[in-house]
Amino acid sequence: MVGEFIKLVICSILIVLISKYILANNLRNLAKVIKLTPNTTGNISGMATSIPELLTTTISGFKGLLETSIYNILSSNIINLILYIISVFMNKNQRILKNKVIKIEVILVFITIFIPIILNITKQELNIYYVFIFIGLYLFFKLIDNLVHKKYLNQTKILEDRKNIINYKKTSEDNKIKENKKLKYVIYIIFAGILLFLIGNILSNSLEILCNKFNVSQFIIGVLLGIVTSVPEFITFFEAQRNYKEKEEGVIEATNNLLSSNMINLFIIQSIGIFILNIF
Repeated sequence: MVGEFIKLVICSILIVLISKYILANNLRNLAKVIKLTPNTTGNISGMATSIPELLTTTISGFKGLLETSIYNILSSNIINLILYIISVFMNKNQRILKNKVIKIEVILVFITIFIPIILNITKQELNIYYVFIFIGLYLFFKLIDNLVHKKYLNQTKILEDRKNIINYKKTSEDNKIKENKKLKYVIYIIFAGILLFLIGNILSNSLEILCNKFNVSQFIIGVLLGIVTSVPEFITFFEAQRNYKEKEEGVIEATNNLLSSNMINLFIIQSIGIFILNIF
């Protein structure tokens, strides 16, 4: 059993490292090359850093271990929020939390934590109908977030537009270098996907053995996975706040990363786990 636990931890760490240093980094670099706003970059980072949760939840679903995926998502979302707050205070950006956009997004983050807690307390059976409910909630949250950004972050958009105007005129050589970088980043992203798939298969076997052969609680495994899979978010929270000259933009990106990651974890990835368990 100890050997399987070690294998589980090693595979989880490898998934985190690949997600962070190959997948997330190259997605961020690609976002820089095509000059995306802090809001969009944060959303992309949130998607990238949710890859470990996607893998562990999908694997759990195929193995019939829905409780593992539920506790993984819940613990991951809680830990994400804690790590976000730690990163903000360590970078001495707590005053920026007064920003209206950030306040609203943090409230949405709390809701992504309360929903699974309520479902767990009331012992709701997560059948296929919850897939449609979660997807609907995801779209609703995205709508609120987009409206908030349009209303309160016009100045950020103006600043981004100015940067785009300044950098608009490029020589053909610069454009060629940019295209080569794009291709390189895309190749790295595909390579990361292949590695994650291979390691995911090993993780899948360890999960099945621990739960079915050694009767290890799905709660313990789910929380352990939640802790490990939250590491990429913590790193990207720091990177975001050190990536911009304007501290506010960095916190905005980190907050968007947090919200995007929690929303994807709960509404999309959890839906995938429910769908797989009920259909396959």
